[in-house]
Amino acid sequence: MIEPDDRMPRLADGCVLCYEGAKMVLFVTGRCGRNCWYCPLSDTRRNLDVVYANDRLVGSLDDIIEEAEMMSALGTGVTGGEPFLVLDDVVRYCRLLKEHFGPDHHIHLYTGIAPKKAQLEPLRGLVDEVRLHPPQEAWAGILKSPYAASVRIARDLGFSIGIEVPSLPGLEALAAILPELDFLNINELEWSETNADAMRERNLDLEDGLHNAVGGAVAWAAPLLGDEKVHVCSSAFKDSVQLRERLKRIAENTARPFDEITDDGTIVYGVLEIEGGEVPQALKEDIYDLEVSGTHVEMAWWVLAELRERLPGKKEIVERYPNGGIVLEVTPL
Repeated sequence: MIEPDDRMPRLADGCVLCYEGAKMVLFVTGRCGRNCWYCPLSDTRRNLDVVYANDRLVGSLDDIIEEAEMMSALGTGVTGGEPFLVLDDVVRYCRLLKEHFGPDHHIHLYTGIAPKKAQLEPLRGLVDEVRLHPPQEAWAGILKSPYAASVRIARDLGFSIGIEVPSLPGLEALAAILPELDFLNINELEWSETNADAMRERNLDLEDGLHNAVGGAVAWAAPLLGDEKVHVCSSAFKDSVQLRERLKRIAENTARPFDEITDDGTIVYGVLEIEGGEVPQALKEDIYDLEVSGTHVEMAWWVLAELRERLPGKKEIVERYPNGGIVLEVTPL
């Protein structure tokens, strides 16, 4: 299976930043004019007018900047749904990011349509890279499709231009348009709750029990892998590298003095449920970094382990995603 680090010289600029965990994902709408059977969008986003910066629901423009700063983002990937359905919003978000972080903040945009010149022009100077997602049924006649015209328009307007599609049968037809592209990204087909029924209808199954990859999906890309513009992004990479590196960046900016940052970018700390509403004397005897909330005292896990015999109350070690993210494991002491 091909991983991004094996092919770094061939990656699009936006993919290099994803590899480093330095790209924020800006989801601008769940609405889309297509109904792709393999779409992995959850029911909390699909066909809804919602905006997310990474996993943070956006209520104001400040939320976008705060999320980008929290992870020290060097770029942003704009996605949906279909971003061109909310083009004015996309322009506003991209201008905000470029003005706040500077022109080197790299922005790439995904779209399922074949945008015309009038749609692309407002994005000049704001979006650096456009990624087209032609439907599977358009691949066989790609050079005669509207997507080929969009590729040429985008190039004339100064965008880096490529195609990004899931690994499906028929990919080899896209070889015809490779000379006109800067890159062709193939994402390993992934199983989700919302596309599971469609996968079963097509007699597809999971590759293994560890990831969401669909069995045999990478093989469909094999005929194209001799071209240096072609890159396969595996499900395992997204799970084990891309997410981990992004979490590390967030943890480095948000971890408290007593949080331990793991190699996976999660944080580990200790929790004491105090009895009687007062911080125990054992914690008052020395200077420790503590955070008290109601009947809970959070501290370095090793401090809690060292003092556990002297501290009354329930004691646990917690591992979670940084900045108040989901709890992954709770270990009683």
